[in-house]
Amino acid sequence: MVASLLRLTVLGTLAVQAVCKTFNTSSLLSYQEKPRVFILSDISNEPDDQQSLIRYLLYSNQFKTEGLVASTSTWLRDAVHPEDMLQVINAYGNVTDNLNKHAPPDAQYASADYFRSILRSGAATYGMKAVGSNVTLSDGGKLLLERLQSPSEKPLWVLAWGGTNVLAQVLYKIHQNYSSEDAAAMRSKLRVYAISDQDDTGPWIRRNYPDIFYISSTHGWNQYGMATWIAISGETYYNKDEGGPNSTTVTHEWLRDNIQIGPYGSVAYPDFKFIMEGDTPTFLYLIQNGLGDSENPGYGSWGGRYTKVDPSTAVDYNHYSDAADRVVGLNNKTFSSNYATIWRWRDAYQNDFAARMQWTLPANSSKANHHPVVSVNGSKELAAFKVTAAAGTTINLDTAGTYDPDGDKLSYNWFQYEEPGSDDWNVAGQVPALNLTTVQNGQQVQVKIPASEDSCNGKGDNPSGCWLLHLVLEVKDNGIHPLTTYRRVLIQTTNQTISA
Repeated sequence: MVASLLRLTVLGTLAVQAVCKTFNTSSLLSYQEKPRVFILSDISNEPDDQQSLIRYLLYSNQFKTEGLVASTSTWLRDAVHPEDMLQVINAYGNVTDNLNKHAPPDAQYASADYFRSILRSGAATYGMKAVGSNVTLSDGGKLLLERLQSPSEKPLWVLAWGGTNVLAQVLYKIHQNYSSEDAAAMRSKLRVYAISDQDDTGPWIRRNYPDIFYISSTHGWNQYGMATWIAISGETYYNKDEGGPNSTTVTHEWLRDNIQIGPYGSVAYPDFKFIMEGDTPTFLYLIQNGLGDSENPGYGSWGGRYTKVDPSTAVDYNHYSDAADRVVGLNNKTFSSNYATIWRWRDAYQNDFAARMQWTLPANSSKANHHPVVSVNGSKELAAFKVTAAAGTTINLDTAGTYDPDGDKLSYNWFQYEEPGSDDWNVAGQVPALNLTTVQNGQQVQVKIPASEDSCNGKGDNPSGCWLLHLVLEVKDNGIHPLTTYRRVLIQTTNQTISA
């Protein structure tokens, strides 16, 4: 263990204490659905896996976690370390009661005993050595197979923070022991988000089972600086997009002041060696904050934006890889890169992390903040709000009913997210522009749909050639660690002449 794991910090590390705000837990942001999650981690090859697991558990009330498996990778070839995952779980157990004071009644945090019950070891060998007819399934592989055999039709998200040989050995056994129809049905439940390829099983999986929904940056072996996920914190280490993101919130100093605090963060969260939390984008992609849509990687989320490597229908190839966003950085320069699809949300996801770490503190020392609850035209769901609008018309969107559980002041920011509407590298001048007029400091917006020669110019994905346009509402409170909730509005444009 790194020395920082043994360092204890005074509970009140944040210098100024504040009386915990009064709120009703039933008024907190809740979640209609909980994605099924199964994590593979080469924990202990470096500190970032441990960091990511610590953050994951702070978000775990949003998910149905079905497995935590210690795995190998090219960096940890012949050993697995479930005991290090257990250490994090034990520290989490010390603060679960505190966390549940900040969770809605229908989305409570699971006990440490539950997480201990789903902790397993993967094969303690490298890559394809764990795959074959004479190879016994690891304990982690047995649990994954059991989850895929579940009658649940909900997707199972396998988040691969290291190598993927646990998944590969299960797929091999399924191919051996099930009919082609049953095997395909089990694979159809899989959703994979891998932090690049960290052994030789990732390419094997995609080559042999191209039908599997698989998100992974594609680049030369060990060329991680090309991957989207490094943008969680790696602009300085990898020399990518420096000056764009706010780098101050991913430093040792910021983490020491905001994360390595209290009975959880001070005990369990280590200093980073290369970059902070390289594996975290896998579950930031699934965060239920109103921004992303897990079944549509091209929509973009805190975990990045990805598009199909081959969108043709000739091959059923469901591999999604890096896409680019065009974002103005802190230095007022415009960046067009795959990295920008993550770092553009840096302030929001780091403030969110810091606020959740405050939830682990006792009430008398916590600067607790809670997420705004957003309503658009009376709908408070986190899924996208869908509108059909004729070219040239105006639609009105109203946030009446939006509130902050703590009574904080709210700011409203509407913007068109152009990139999800197109697979072009540079969408400037390609995606029809919405004309936005805000009223009452953004609490209402009038949206003018472009004329038919732009909205329905034959380049949209709709069979009519009309565009699906993405509008995002960003609602932020003014708490000590400001929290943001989003609502995406999907506007399907139509041509009145064609419709008539």
